[in-house]
This record gives sequence, C-alpha cells and structure tokens, in this order.
Amino acid sequence: MKKIALIFDFDETLVEESTSAYLSSFHIDIDKFWQQTVNSLIQQDWDPVPAYMFKMIEASMSKNMTKSSLQDFAKTLTYKNGVLELFSELRNHVSKLSYDVEIEFYIISSGIGEIIRNTEIAHHFKDIWASDFEYDSNEQIVFPKKILSFTDKTRYIFQISKGMVGNSFRSKPYIVNEKYDSKEYVIPFKNMIYIGDGLTDVPCFSLLKKQKGTAIAVYDAQNTQAYGKAWNFIKEERVSNLHTANYEKGSDLFNSIVMAIDSIANN
Repeated sequence: MKKIALIFDFDETLVEESTSAYLSSFHIDIDKFWQQTVNSLIQQDWDPVPAYMFKMIEASMSKNMTKSSLQDFAKTLTYKNGVLELFSELRNHVSKLSYDVEIEFYIISSGIGEIIRNTEIAHHFKDIWASDFEYDSNEQIVFPKKILSFTDKTRYIFQISKGMVGNSFRSKPYIVNEKYDSKEYVIPFKNMIYIGDGLTDVPCFSLLKKQKGTAIAVYDAQNTQAYGKAWNFIKEERVSNLHTANYEKGSDLFNSIVMAIDSIANN
C-alpha cells in the first residue's frame, strides 16, 4: 500500500483568516491589533506567533475569550470554495485508481488549534498540529501551550514521514529526533503534497521541493495585496504551482492536486 500525505495550512488556505474573525467577534479593531499592537512586539524582536498569542491573552482579560468560545466560533467559519466537498472527492478519485494507494490528510498551522479541531472538516484529518493555549479552571486563556512558527512546522512533516501521528505521540516531543533510515519512512517526502498561502509555509515549501515532494501555493483572488506575495513563491522557485484558493472540482487547483496524486501513484 502506497500512502500519500496531503498537508494543508489552515488560515487563508482552507478558510478565511480565523484568528482575525474571532477577534472581530469581540469587537476588536483588527487593523489596530495586527499593525500596531502585535507589530509593536515584533519590532522588539518578538516572534510573530507568540506575539499575537500574548496579545490575545491580554485582550482576553477584558473579554470573555474562553476555550468554549473558541470551539463555538469554529462552527461559524467561512470556507474557501469547494473545501467542504474536497476530501470526499479526492478519496473517491483515489479509490478508482488501478494502484493500491491510500491518501491521508493533515493540517499544520500557526493558527489556533482549539478552533481548527472543532471545525466541520476536522474529522477528515488524520492529525492536526497548531498553536494552542493553556486554560484555567474557568476556561480562560492563561498561557501559550504550543507555538508553531516557520521552521517549527517542518517538525511535523518529519513526524508524518515517520508515522508519528495521533494521540499516542502527543506527549513525546523528542521522539521525532530519533534516527530513522529513509527506507523506514512510512510516507516518503516525495509522496507528500503541501498546500499553503503565506510566509510561515516557506520552510515546508522548501523542504518538500528539495526532497522531490510537491508544494502548492494558494492565494485569495479577491485580495490584490496577496498577488505579489504569491507570485514571489513562483519567482523564487519555492513552490511547484500557484493557484487561487478554489478547490471546486474542475478548478485549476483541484486538477493540480489530482495530477500530483496521480503522478505519485504512478511512480
């Protein structure tokens, strides 16, 4: 059985930006939050992900931001076109191949895990890794528990390749560093497809490109500011393909994913 891993970023890849939308639901000025509040910490040499998580914790002290509110908010997310149907469509495609192939879906995100794990698509994923908070007995946010930023995300590419997925590996952060022969990898890098939209995805793009995997960048066709960033991924040879984030059957992105799957299956 040949396994193929289709790995996604989350925000602006599968859904509209969820952290901003969550904060907006508490009447927080998003432009001010990112451009002033968070950026002021970045200018003091903070990493962007702990910076936004720290400022969310500060905001939660005067707002009713709780674990439950994050979970409830997950039900209100707006998905990119075709996302809700994508996973069953791809499983159906793989089932019709003449090769013995299985596809597994994963999310590796710098976004908030409590939101991602409570979406209506969460059940499709064999594993989800994201930034997480610790909560007190009243479910109030108290501290960052897990931070996924830039190269942190590549750690989970290695976990997928070594088969270190699921709850049994949750409390074993060092096991990914154990030496494996490449022949022991459950899913070789060349059998992986990574789809993302932003600069936090660049290390994953680069790793898979180097290891003959497939890296696909997506962008929001309605956001003209995203065009330049997206084009740079192609210009700098970070990715194999670039498409608008439209996963509908027959779209360029859907067809690229299917062609990548078929190519892996055929080799």
